[in-house]
Amino acid sequence: MNIVEIKNLNISFKQHGNIIKAVRGISLNLIEGESLGIVGESGSGKSVTFMSLLGLINSPSAIIEADILEIGGIDLLTNKKKNLSKIRGKIASMVFQDSMTSFDPLFTIGYQITETILTHKSITKKKAFNEAQELLKKVEIQNPEKVINYYPHQLSGGMLQRAMIAMALSCEPRILIADEPTTALDVTVQAQILQLIKDLQIENKMSLIIITHDLGVIAETVDRVIVMYGGQIMENSNVINIFENPNHSYTKALIDSIPGQIAGKRRLKEITQQERNNWYANN
Repeated sequence: MNIVEIKNLNISFKQHGNIIKAVRGISLNLIEGESLGIVGESGSGKSVTFMSLLGLINSPSAIIEADILEIGGIDLLTNKKKNLSKIRGKIASMVFQDSMTSFDPLFTIGYQITETILTHKSITKKKAFNEAQELLKKVEIQNPEKVINYYPHQLSGGMLQRAMIAMALSCEPRILIADEPTTALDVTVQAQILQLIKDLQIENKMSLIIITHDLGVIAETVDRVIVMYGGQIMENSNVINIFENPNHSYTKALIDSIPGQIAGKRRLKEITQQERNNWYANN
């Protein structure tokens, strides 16, 4: 059963009298319990695609059109504002790449997670606070009874990202969307966070979407990979095929650019519009 279904999605922005096409007619789906990686360079349309599912594109210049745009059985093309409270937290939660800017510096970590829980659950403040502490423990933060009273600036980048994941899990979402979740972290902490996300997905039986520009991040984390470029989908295949038998020239260029590969130090090859048109004509 599909928990996400997108057909012919187009997202454009009006800018200085021109139309910037950020997403160009993409179609994709996510099966319940599946883990999906969205890969592509900056500006390829990865993040904006999934921000549209959560109603996070608030720009008055944005134009969002689609034949189908559904998440958790909710049609986002009709009654969007009414459905946002049902979607955010309960159906899907998002972990952003910069956890420091995702938390309010004026309030403690515990207060902010507790408020998120109270927004979606009819429970007492004390019970919500206890749940927040248990969530911090679940994401493997040491001394959660102390950390829950800390302010964001008192935590390291890795601990803040764990706290962000705890907040995202607070309402038991069916989908966890992680947008560049390890960008600001060192290699050791990055591996820990990715393993934590994968373990929590299995434990909570969630669907998982990881958005990244780094193929190494999704190599051992997801079941299926979608490669995006220029607002379009270049390739959609299982993770083994993507690495061992890539079909599209852009996917091949991405793999070649991985450090350690023969072409790892070369500039990433730009894909021309003609190459993209030829790809769609033949597939």
